[in-house]
Amino acid sequence: MNKSWNILFLAGLFEIGWVVGLKHADSVMTWILTAIAIYLSMHLLILASQKLPVGTAYAVFAGMGATGTVILEIVVFGEPFRLVKILLILLLLGGVIGLKLVTEEEAGERES
Repeated sequence: MNKSWNILFLAGLFEIGWVVGLKHADSVMTWILTAIAIYLSMHLLILASQKLPVGTAYAVFAGMGATGTVILEIVVFGEPFRLVKILLILLLLGGVIGLKLVTEEEAGERES
């Protein structure tokens, strides 16, 4: 895996954090952490987009955020499990993985 994809993966993790933070923040500290996660997710997405195609980077970022948020809400916060949600998440993941597989790297990206 190359550097830009790793940065994009980190951006997706911070996106999950801020989306969950928006729903569950209940103190000044949790709001500050949510704001930091928003900044980091966007900043890392911009960095990754400098080497990856913007459309692919954003699709992976958004797909990862949606998938992670749904799974986290079910596992950690007791959201009801629904098979249709999981099937739709699997469909989304299939598209995201497909985009990554067909995306060509820019010259020099492999050396990073």
